[in-house]
Amino acid sequence: MRILVVEDEKKVASFIKRGLEEEYYAVDVAHDGEEALYLAGTNDYDVIILDILLPKVDGLQVLDQIRTQGHTVPVLMLTAKDSVHDIVKGLDTGCDDYLTKPFAFAELLARVRALLRRKEREPVTALAVADLHLDLTTHTVTRREIQINLTAKEFALLEYLVRNANRVVTRTMIAEHVWNYDFDPMTNVIDVYVNHLRKKIDQDSDRKLIHTIRGAGYMVKGE
Repeated sequence: MRILVVEDEKKVASFIKRGLEEEYYAVDVAHDGEEALYLAGTNDYDVIILDILLPKVDGLQVLDQIRTQGHTVPVLMLTAKDSVHDIVKGLDTGCDDYLTKPFAFAELLARVRALLRRKEREPVTALAVADLHLDLTTHTVTRREIQINLTAKEFALLEYLVRNANRVVTRTMIAEHVWNYDFDPMTNVIDVYVNHLRKKIDQDSDRKLIHTIRGAGYMVKGE
């Protein structure tokens, strides 16, 4: 899952980004309304966390333009504690939920999860291909009922590959869904992480699940 955090206070933005990444989300950050509109228009996000008080273009205008352009991405607005007017205006403009500052990160995370559940008609809590099982709630992975320890980024990459089992995913697709906007496409980071996964997922099994499709990308084959 990929999230856009729009917050001009850099310490707050860094705090939210770090916390979300620890929960296996890919996170981009914008510090003003113009940058937020650019990123929202060029990338596919699962949730946008949007502060109201922003330089250049305020959060309500950003939200209005996002909705005017037809984007249905769930938006969680961050607002000052007593700004009832802004809360009402945000809801009328099209935000899906709001959170008042200061807030506990646990509450923000719960609201993000709730928005993701609303987005999916039938929320997925587990994935499986062949004898490989992923629990999306506890972030645990097992193969042949043996638990495999993965880093947060390895889990996110494996989840994306398994969600797209039996179809080729390109390096560009992986970068867009698993890494953030700052990812350098000229590096071999994706290949390195795929190799790490192979060692952990496939090396002790006769049946290999992770395959390189030459000139195209990667595929998890479950059939």
